[in-house]
Amino acid sequence: MIELQRLRDAFRTALDLEADAPVDDLHYQDNEKWDSLAHMSLIATLEDEFGVMIDTDDVINLSSFAEAVRILGKYGVSFDE
Repeated sequence: MIELQRLRDAFRTALDLEADAPVDDLHYQDNEKWDSLAHMSLIATLEDEFGVMIDTDDVINLSSFAEAVRILGKYGVSFDE
């Protein structure tokens, strides 16, 4: 639960969203703030927050909050409730 909140906060920070903005259903194409520059900021924020290095394929494939959960899981980050 704490890890999911950290991920939500990372999305809100990197995409310059309100502190209470819902992000669980967020997708790349659905948010005008999530452009290519914000995407790289998000990747850097996730890497810093979770202590991982995300490879190029995963950077390209990270297109939603749910996909971020899946990708970070590959790097050993657990989002179990």
